Amino acid sequence: MRNGAVFTERCARAALKRERVRPARYLSIQRCALISPEASPRPSPVCSTVSPAYLPNCHRTYSCIHCRAHLANHDELISKSFQGSQGRAYLFNSVVNVGCGPAEERVLLTGLHAVADIYCENCKTTLGWKYEHAFESSQKYKEGKFIIELAHMIKDNGWD
Repeated sequence: MRNGAVFTERCARAALKRERVRPARYLSIQRCALISPEASPRPSPVCSTVSPAYLPNCHRTYSCIHCRAHLANHDELISKSFQGSQGRAYLFNSVVNVGCGPAEERVLLTGLHAVADIYCENCKTTLGWKYEHAFESSQKYKEGKFIIELAHMIKDNGWD
């Protein structure tokens, strides 16, 4: 196991010990492969989860500004230099507590993409979109990634 995975598992165990995170929630995190890529194989991207997933309390997380549901771990952040429909947005490798709408083709700043709007599973607020397909070869790295607009998320846990 690599250092990041050991640290993450240690944090999760510490949280369980303090009873801030119930074992069922911890299993939910493992199912979503958010503990670390090294700890478990990453499943194919799934847009929605059955029950709310809770990220470990010892990590910096991003949450829905409207209902405070966890959305993403800071470790999953790829880039802060994206533009959403309502201002700045962040690109994430994976997210939790998010549902997807149907995919549609849109012309964005970087060209034609097939995207699906994503929304908070808890409060149903539209948060951004998921890149399903990029038509230009230089944009292929975005496929399967998620955009969340800053207007819809806040920083939680451990931000000093």
